Amino acid sequence: MRRIHHRTCHICEANCGILVETEDRAVLSIKGDPDNPLSRGHICPKATALQDLQEDPDRLRRPVKRVGETWHEISWQQAFAEIGQRTRAILAEDPDASAVYIGNPNAHSYGNALNAEYLSKALHTRNKFSASTVDQMPHQVANLRLFGHASLFGIPDIDRTQTLIILGGNPMASNGSIWTVPDFRNRARELRQRGGTLIVVDPRRTETARVADRHLFIRPATDAFFLVALLKAVLARRPARPVQDFITGLADVAAALERFDAAACGAACGVAAEDIDGLAERMTQGPAVLYGRMGVATQAHGTLNAWLIGLINIAAGQLDREGGIVFPLPALDTLAILPPGSIGKHRSRVSGHRSVLGELPAAAMAEEIETPGPGRLRALFVVAGNPVLSTPNGARLDKALSELDLMVSIDMYRNATSRRAHYILPPVGPLERDHYGLFLLPMAVRTIAAYSPPTLAPEDGTLQDWEILRGLAGAITGEPVQAPTPRETLDALLRSGPYAVSLADVEAAPSGLDFGPPAEGRLPERLRTPHKTVACADPECLEALAALEVPETSAGHDGALLLIGRRHLRTNNSWLANSRRMTKGPNRCTLMIHPDDATARGIADGETATVRSRAGSIALPAEVTEDIMPGTVSIPHGWGHGLPGIAMQTAKAHAGVSVNDLTDETAIDPLSGNAALSGVRVEVSAFEEATA
Repeated sequence: MRRIHHRTCHICEANCGILVETEDRAVLSIKGDPDNPLSRGHICPKATALQDLQEDPDRLRRPVKRVGETWHEISWQQAFAEIGQRTRAILAEDPDASAVYIGNPNAHSYGNALNAEYLSKALHTRNKFSASTVDQMPHQVANLRLFGHASLFGIPDIDRTQTLIILGGNPMASNGSIWTVPDFRNRARELRQRGGTLIVVDPRRTETARVADRHLFIRPATDAFFLVALLKAVLARRPARPVQDFITGLADVAAALERFDAAACGAACGVAAEDIDGLAERMTQGPAVLYGRMGVATQAHGTLNAWLIGLINIAAGQLDREGGIVFPLPALDTLAILPPGSIGKHRSRVSGHRSVLGELPAAAMAEEIETPGPGRLRALFVVAGNPVLSTPNGARLDKALSELDLMVSIDMYRNATSRRAHYILPPVGPLERDHYGLFLLPMAVRTIAAYSPPTLAPEDGTLQDWEILRGLAGAITGEPVQAPTPRETLDALLRSGPYAVSLADVEAAPSGLDFGPPAEGRLPERLRTPHKTVACADPECLEALAALEVPETSAGHDGALLLIGRRHLRTNNSWLANSRRMTKGPNRCTLMIHPDDATARGIADGETATVRSRAGSIALPAEVTEDIMPGTVSIPHGWGHGLPGIAMQTAKAHAGVSVNDLTDETAIDPLSGNAALSGVRVEVSAFEEATA
């Protein structure tokens, strides 16, 4: 029987509405839902990967256990019993010997989000790691400092602004990031049609830069100097929209900026002073908004960058204003269920990294496993994560994982990380689960509530991801988890939300309930700071600003190049590597290098180049292009599927290399614990077989 199912694509942050046509269990087509008020019929190629993942013969359907290098399918009962027994034995010897790593896909699973804590509590562990510290933690720390809650995200009001400035972000490839903005291309076109302007500042002429009105190159990892100069220029102007009276401390920030010479800052970042002044003029005249993302976060000054971006929007009079930074009021308000966040409640055992929002830096996992002594990590639970490919110096972590006494992966695949596990526990397929955008709809450019029931009935003998988490927790403690189902919890949270809708109300609107665009004037009510103010002069950020020294010469003068990452519309970290639709076409795992830098090293387009850093060495094809600025090279993340033991046929056929075999696990933003993946110094040379 043929049916059309309304669903939300849950692969990336865009949360596009889709229509899935099925006949019995066969998927016939996946198309955009024209009635979805957020995505408006748009989908990107990733949506079709849902079918590939669902039908993939490589996807695990039953628990598997590794004995030596051989894998055996086992029952759920055996898996839970053995894992529980082995975990209890380890914790009896050392109660601090366990850890949990939460991967990126958990942000797209409301069931996991509502149940992951059961596993951490069963382990009694403070050793929590996640993909957040290779991604977005600086933004969350800046939210905490400015607005009093790590999850209070302001987003660019792209649908009503006149100037959108993007620094280190690429929404044409990402569909937005910590900003749910599907159909970006058409939204950018609509911006231009109403006389607006899109400007991109990036070391690479990205896919977003190609549709922009203007692109400015900036040297990698120098964003702090650019932002200091821009903030000084903004503060020197009178904004057309006055700064609100609940904002304090801007005068103190201005005083702290006096020691910086704007011209020197511009020279350090490679952006001309007249361009910075022009941006400041646009920001203060508005409506305008400055948005920064991955490129600004994955630096040694990631939190300082995020804080400065916030201050620029504030000082320009664009905070909580239509066309500027707006604060959605979602149907399910995550501020009501998530703690504000804390910093420094405990520290890591080896290097003393402080906890941030309850997490330790993912970059520190390897040393916590390798280093002997009480509290050495011996048992690791990885929930939908692939840190061997996504965290810095993945080769070191890969070796460390082989030293664990117990590793359990909740995963659909035997990938670069789970191949090291002793047990892999696979959840149901992506179309066999329900979905609600718990964390992402609160950051959407239009406020909607959309629920997706399972498109396909789960196969017999399979478990939902949240059932696996509860099963593990019960196996470890000996006490089954007694709690409402995620669906029951979702209904209660919607009923208690600002629009008091039930899950039944949401289900009755299969394309989504529409509550309109985010309104201005949500502040100061939504602030979670004392006295409902935005305190701009955060002491720790001011201290970091005081320590910032403007270099006299640009990095790379000694012949080294600076490495940045990149992403593509057909990739999503490492998670779509086994999709035949996503991997077809030209090789996208290439070294982008400027013609001048390639010529100086005797490297021609298409030839293999060797890239070396302190952490390691890789070889890959060169893509000689003027889309990358001189002195900079770019390698995409999410590749490197050629390791022994990976059981993903399509991925292995398009293996590529992992950029995180080059990134440095010792380079960390001290304010957030985020890995500094951008601006890594590398040496590039023509490939020689003998030295490869």
